[in-house]
Amino acid sequence: MVDTRSCAQCGALFTPRREHARFCSSGCRAAWNRARTGDPTLELTALYWSVNAMREATEVLPRLPGGDRRRALTAVGEAVWSVTIVDATLMRHHPVAYDAAAAALTRSPRRVVEETLAGLRFVRNRIGQKVDLAELVGPGAPDSDAAKTPVTDWVWKSVPGPDRASRSSRGHTWETARYRAYQAQLVGRGREFRNAAAMLLGSSAPACVPAGDQL
Repeated sequence: MVDTRSCAQCGALFTPRREHARFCSSGCRAAWNRARTGDPTLELTALYWSVNAMREATEVLPRLPGGDRRRALTAVGEAVWSVTIVDATLMRHHPVAYDAAAAALTRSPRRVVEETLAGLRFVRNRIGQKVDLAELVGPGAPDSDAAKTPVTDWVWKSVPGPDRASRSSRGHTWETARYRAYQAQLVGRGREFRNAAAMLLGSSAPACVPAGDQL
């Protein structure tokens, strides 16, 4: 069954691209925000700093030593949060630029990036549920010592699917889709931030970065 809902601004029925979507378009979202407390300048400034934080969080990973496990896990968690925050913000507020950056990719790479982002949202939700990140990412070999394995050799681990009893039917459907993307694009592989972050940077450059200060 297709998930449809009414736009919170204009009332039109639309098919949401994300679980918590409330508006049928960025125009309706902007109108709703303007009627309340939204400040476009503040929003752009916040996104600008979020994009820079994402770039820093993803670029630091290859330079991390494997011996400091706690620091490495913290860095991976920060990268997950920063990538998914920028992804959600661009999707909600700048869908035209977001879609243009995705469309610039050929079909197969685009599917990989989209599923990678969905998989990272699954990781973010698990972290939000207080799941230890070490249960999700670590050395590829079962008998490897996480403290001695370089972070560049860490991979995502296969985990059980979402618990149906803890969510509504609609919520379970969305989370199952994210879980399948996680299994398909992340499990057994490296942290897989590079291509996803590159697409988000491409989305943000024309729409969100102040003039004269391009990424």
